[in-house]
Amino acid sequence: AANGLKYNRFHTTALCAPTRAALLTGRNHHTVNMGAITELATSAPGQNSVIPNTCAPLAKTLMLNGYATAQFGKCHEVPVWESSPMGPFRQWPTGQGFEHFYGFVGGETNQYAPAIYQDTVPVEQDRSAEEGYHFTEDMTDHAIDWVRQQKALMPDKPFFMYYAPGATHAPHHVPAEWSDKYRGA
Repeated sequence: AANGLKYNRFHTTALCAPTRAALLTGRNHHTVNMGAITELATSAPGQNSVIPNTCAPLAKTLMLNGYATAQFGKCHEVPVWESSPMGPFRQWPTGQGFEHFYGFVGGETNQYAPAIYQDTVPVEQDRSAEEGYHFTEDMTDHAIDWVRQQKALMPDKPFFMYYAPGATHAPHHVPAEWSDKYRGA
């Protein structure tokens, strides 16, 4: 991190998907057609939720310049009509420059039983919420494993990881050990 870049000026849009689209492209949210969340897309200019191919995403630029790229967690930049496991996948993270994706497509998901994908393939959780499953821990484990693999196989290759926990967004599901502390309060 000490050898990386630090950006100190960024405009948020007060909406999650437009802000993320601006962050991931370095462009104004209307320029990348994300004037609102993807579920509210219209045919109005700057509102259709389809990132144009004239606005190269940061991950694609980095990948084409020798970086390994991965996204973990929430992805709410895919147009609703392209968000099924049948694709098309051009607007999914793997179509936007991320070589690897482990997370959910859409605004929110149940953090105890999420609808998650590895790249573009649906994934079943290895245990239930009653057995201690929580998506934040799962995605973190996958992110750590990915970094370890990168450093073991290509220690000198730079990497870019986009890590976006879904539990910080509705629905606010926390691991049981955190909510149990406040039971009855």
